Parts: sequence; C-alpha cells; structure tokens
Amino acid sequence: MSEVTPATHRFDTLDADEISATIAQLARRIDERLPGASLARLCRRLEHIARHTKDQVEWIKRPILSLRVGSGILILIVIVGLAMPFAAVGLSTGDATIIDIIQALEAGINDVVLIGAGIFFLATLENRIKRRRALAALHQLRTITHIIDMLQLTKDPERLFHQWHPTPSSSAITLTPFLLSRYLDYCSDMLSLTGKIAALYVQDFHDPVALATVNEIETLATGLTGKIWQKLVILHAHPDVGPARSGAGSGVLPVTS
Repeated sequence: MSEVTPATHRFDTLDADEISATIAQLARRIDERLPGASLARLCRRLEHIARHTKDQVEWIKRPILSLRVGSGILILIVIVGLAMPFAAVGLSTGDATIIDIIQALEAGINDVVLIGAGIFFLATLENRIKRRRALAALHQLRTITHIIDMLQLTKDPERLFHQWHPTPSSSAITLTPFLLSRYLDYCSDMLSLTGKIAALYVQDFHDPVALATVNEIETLATGLTGKIWQKLVILHAHPDVGPARSGAGSGVLPVTS
C-alpha cells in the first residue's frame, strides 16, 4: 500500500482558501481584460462571499455545546417524568382491574408518542439551526448564479454578424469578437466557482435538505454554462474571431455592462 503524502492529501477535500484565491485571480483577469465591467465587480462580490463561507462552514462544523447540554437535560427530565407514572401503575396493579390497567396503558402510549415527538424535536434542534444558516447562504449563491446569467443575457454573438439588424431598443455592441469570447468564458468560470462554494457547505455537513439545495445550485449553474457554450459555438463561426484572438493584446475596450 502506497503512503499518502501531504501533496496528495490536499486533493481529498475542497479548500475554501484556494477557492477564494482562484476567484480573486479571476476578478483581476476580468479587470485587466475588461476595465469597468460589472462582471468584475460581481466577481469581487463572489470572492467576498467565498471568504465569508469559510467562517460559516467552520461554525456549522462546530458542535453547539450549550444547546446539546440543555437538550440532554430536558430529554432526561422528560424520560424520568414519563417513567414515574408507569412505575406508579406497576405498584398499584394489585388493586386494579384489567380495564383500569388497559386504560392506564392506553393513556401512557399516547403520552409516549407525544413525548417522543418532543424528544425528537430537541435532538434535531441543532441540526435544524445549522441547516437554516446553510440554506440562507445557499440562497445567496443561487441569486448570484442568476445575476451572472443576467449579465451574459445580452451578450449575443449573432449581433456581430452582418445580417443582424438592431432595433432602437437593442443594447449597444461594445465588445470585439475576442473580448466577447473572453466575457462568456469568465461567466462560465464564475458559474463553476459558485457551485464549488456551495459544495463547501455539505462537505462536512451531511444534511439531506442542504445537499439537495447544493445539487440544485450545481444543476442550475451547469445548465446556464451550457447556454454560454452554445453562444461560444456560434461565436467561433465568426470570420473575425481567429484574427481577433491572434491580436488579443491590442484590443482592450472599456465596457459598461
């Protein structure tokens, strides 16, 4: 059996710091390629969320000791309080009829069901508190995913072809074919990184509701990435894309979107 080295161990889990550093580098790339673009500001916002996610995930991993102790004490009190009536019934069965015993057992079973529900509530309270915090953060990531889609929505490569005719309400074309391809690539990268941030919440928190939400966000990001790649396929059919790529260093245009 081969020995696991530190160099290979680092690939066993997602690292929040590495994800944050990757997003920060992507934000710098967008700023350098597309000065003034809203996409860069959104990427920096995503970086901030990624750095905050590390603290959130660490909080979710830690046990809430005060809540566990308090719940344990309450559960113990409930169990003792439930056992005492059954003990009293057992001591007094010598003078009780079969009907009295059946009635006492029936009432006791109803109490067991209700008390069992209360114990279950106390035992799962910590998990539900952590789930609520995770779902609030995941909702923010879902919103970011939709905002990325909104920013690339008007970046239609067909507008670069001569046969396209704009209307008075059409958005202005501010990107060269090469810059448009980079813009769409950046959107695809941001969608992928958003999914990676979401995955951090369920890496050590095995909650089925949170896991389903993360899967939903990743499915959404994958679907939107597919839309972007369809645009890139159309863009690569443009006759100027090849020359634009070869002269990429001279074509940096400021954009307002």
